[in-house]
Amino acid sequence: MKYANIKYNDIANGEGVRTSLFVSGCTHHCKGCFNEIAWDFNYGEDFTREVEDKIIESLKPSYIAGLTLLGGEPMEPANQQALLPFIKRVKAELPNKNIWCYTGYLFDSELLSPSRAHTKITRELLSYIDIIVDGKFELDKKDITLRFKGSSNQRIIDVQKSLKEGKVILSPLNEKRQKGI
Repeated sequence: MKYANIKYNDIANGEGVRTSLFVSGCTHHCKGCFNEIAWDFNYGEDFTREVEDKIIESLKPSYIAGLTLLGGEPMEPANQQALLPFIKRVKAELPNKNIWCYTGYLFDSELLSPSRAHTKITRELLSYIDIIVDGKFELDKKDITLRFKGSSNQRIIDVQKSLKEGKVILSPLNEKRQKGI
């Protein structure tokens, strides 16, 4: 897997201060995408053990809330293969850090059901993710007052509660709008 960027001390892509990993590769090609350069699976740098180590180190301070995966598309089947061992490592070494994932795939109808994005490891990968922001970015539904999502069709989902209850459970963050906008 390749990655397009890593942002340390990121406050835009999830609750609290985070480290954000922007993976390369996306087949959605959403009109108005903020990171079109990361559509190419060959863009960026190789995701190596050394890169993993640097991310793990960046997550250690107490003021860092967790890790965010975005892209590109973390839930592309090829990216799932590369991310699973890394995410397992993050949870093993830093169990108090939360993991967010932004995906254009719908949680219930594409990630948990037969689809191009549903692989033999998808459910295991999801078992390590705390929050998913799902749904493709839709330019005609763009709303800059929304917190942690770009368009009003997207949902902020509590993954662990959803898996436990067998239905989509939205995070309380889903309806909050940015203050002052």
